[in-house]
Amino acid sequence: MPATPSQQGVDDVSERTQQNRSEGQSPATKAGRRLAAQLAAQKAAEAKRRRNAWAGGLAGVAVMALLIGGFVWIDRNRGDDKPANQAGATPSASAPAADAPTAPPAPQMPENADPALSKKPTVKAGTGELKKLTVTPVIKGTGPAVKQGQTITTNYVGVFYKDGKEFDSSWNAGQPATFAIGVGQVIPGWDQGLVGVTVGSRVQLDIPGELAYGNDEAAAGGRPTGPLRFVVDVLAAQ
Repeated sequence: MPATPSQQGVDDVSERTQQNRSEGQSPATKAGRRLAAQLAAQKAAEAKRRRNAWAGGLAGVAVMALLIGGFVWIDRNRGDDKPANQAGATPSASAPAADAPTAPPAPQMPENADPALSKKPTVKAGTGELKKLTVTPVIKGTGPAVKQGQTITTNYVGVFYKDGKEFDSSWNAGQPATFAIGVGQVIPGWDQGLVGVTVGSRVQLDIPGELAYGNDEAAAGGRPTGPLRFVVDVLAAQ
């Protein structure tokens, strides 16, 4: 009579058990050995990962050391050069030297003005005794005539009438002078001499001391005294 399925299973287990006993091993012993082998494999893999990590860390340290050494070498070489912001460095081509003189900006010229108005005039000393205000046209402008109370813009050079020594100039200041005319903001010689002059003109004003800053040096407060000569360019009036 053939064995039933349950009986067949019992017989198989019994047969494997007898075989294991014949080989001197129990099922528990084989399972334990497989577990031990797995643990050993895991430990070996972990140890290998640690060794790889240490090797990578050491390689990184070596690379950093090489980079730092290279930076130090470059910095030492640069130390032989002068920084651009230290004294003695060569200035760039676009930057003027600190002590280079700067030319004053050209004044705004009136329409159809004589090109001579763009250059500072040479003013010489007068001759003889100056007794009255004298207005001498040098360049005749084509603009409207200056009216009393208008604000005018001028370039000028002022010298002592007797020796021609310059004491004031808008050209040296780098910009024209703007003021109201004929209302007492400037000396009487200007108020009287510039009203009626056309825009774009250059005139010479020979002014006696009484129409300028006076003849008394003590009372003038450091301003030029005695007869004066001005050459004035009238650039605008409004």
